[in-house]
Formats: sequence, C-alpha cells, structure tokens
Amino acid sequence: MELLRPSSAEEATGALGNGSRALAGGTELVPLMRDGLVKADTLVDVRDVVPSGISGTRIGAGTTLAELETDAQIPQVLREACAQAASPQLRSMGTIGGNLLQATRCWYWRLGFDCWLHGGEKCFAREGAHREHAIFGNEQCASAHPSDVAAALLALDATLRTTRREFAVAELYRLPTDENRNVTTLAPDELILEIELTPPDASTYLKAMDRRKWSFPIVGVAAARFGSETRIALAGVAPIPWLLGSAAALEDATPLPGTAYKVEIARALVRRAHERI
Repeated sequence: MELLRPSSAEEATGALGNGSRALAGGTELVPLMRDGLVKADTLVDVRDVVPSGISGTRIGAGTTLAELETDAQIPQVLREACAQAASPQLRSMGTIGGNLLQATRCWYWRLGFDCWLHGGEKCFAREGAHREHAIFGNEQCASAHPSDVAAALLALDATLRTTRREFAVAELYRLPTDENRNVTTLAPDELILEIELTPPDASTYLKAMDRRKWSFPIVGVAAARFGSETRIALAGVAPIPWLLGSAAALEDATPLPGTAYKVEIARALVRRAHERI
C-alpha cells in the first residue's frame, strides 16, 4: 500500500478518483479496510490540506468532534451531537467531514452479504433481523444512517464547501436507486473543506440508544429554531439523514415489523425537542 501526503487540496484531489481513498481521522476508513469492505492500493493523507478549526460560523472539515463539543461558538445541537457520537478516544480523532460520510451500520452490509446496497438483488434486512433499521426511505434498502452530526447539520441547514462546489448539506445525501446505489453525491475526487452554519435562536439534540453512552442512534432527533421556523432532522431512521417536515410527518413512516417501536421513540423525542427549544 502507498501513502501519499499531498501539500495542497489540488494535489490531493489529483491523487483521488482512481481507486485511492482519502484518509483523515481514519476512524471510519481503517475498520472498513480491515474488514475488507473497502479496498485501496493508495491512501491520500489529507490532514495537512483540509482546513481545521472554528472561526465564527465556519468550521474546517478537519476539525475533530472533540474540538466541536467544547466550543461555545458552536450551536448546542451540534455540540450535543458531537458529545454523544462516540467514545472520547474516537471523538479526539474523528473529523466532522469524515463523520458526514459514515457507512451504514447494517450488519448484513458490514458482514459482506451480497445485499442490495452492495449491488445484489435483495435487502436481507427486510425479511431478516432488522431491529435497528429504517422507518423512512426503506423501499429498496432498510439500512439506517448512523451519523448524529449529519442530523444536527441538517437541522441547522448548514452549507458545505468542497473542492468543486458549495451546496446545502441536504444535497450531500441521496436515497440509493437501482442505477446508483451510493448514498452521497460526493465525487470520488472531491473533498469536503468547510461547513458554514447559520446560528439558530435555540437548538438541541436528543438520542435514544442501546447503551447509555457511546452507541449509535436507535433514533436521534436534532431540532433548531430560527425565529418562528423549527427544523427537525432524524438520525438512525433512514438510509440517509432524514429531514422531518413536521411532527405529523411521522405518520408517513413505513416501519418494518421489527422497527415500529422506532416511530414511538421518534414521536416522544420530537415532542421533547420542541419543548426544549
């Protein structure tokens, strides 16, 4: 394996897109490579070329979750999401840019089953064990997106700047289709550089999980109030972070037999989030 350490973002993107992979904190990529789910002959170390740190409403994509959870400039919803995202060791290494690109925790996908998301013909979770799976957007794939941070940024209506473009964080994600089973719109040779926030009047993040600490969300609820408008986004309920139009939109959920309980948890957490903000 070859490790490249480019001196600029342009040099880094020039080395990507040919089967190589970008490496920052490594808390997502390294386990995937170890398990054989990601293969790469070349790793491109982007830690020196992707901005890091916090400047007002702008966050460098290389900023760690540990830095974000303790900075008073950061809206509460994002601080709380970062603080609940993983163990302290992982938060001190994992970057916000990498966290947005997490792969599903679906055990069929993680165990290398020839499932629909891997390019196969069927979603094994629909007929198999699926207690932690999706209640929205699950017609083809019932996997659930695990990022607390992505839900927080979706509630904040954050803007991303990459090496190619600037766009709303919602546009980073897409439901997979038969033609394209990716769940993000990021090109193989494109790097997230910065995140821009609009400070809300009030915000919060609430999370239900199997353990009291350091577990992926069964349901995560991010809420941010901007004047009379409140934005609600959910983690752990769809193949991508899910923007909820209103509390009533939970009636549109399409749970599998083993995930109906998630709808009730989401309803309770959405109500509590509204009360908090």
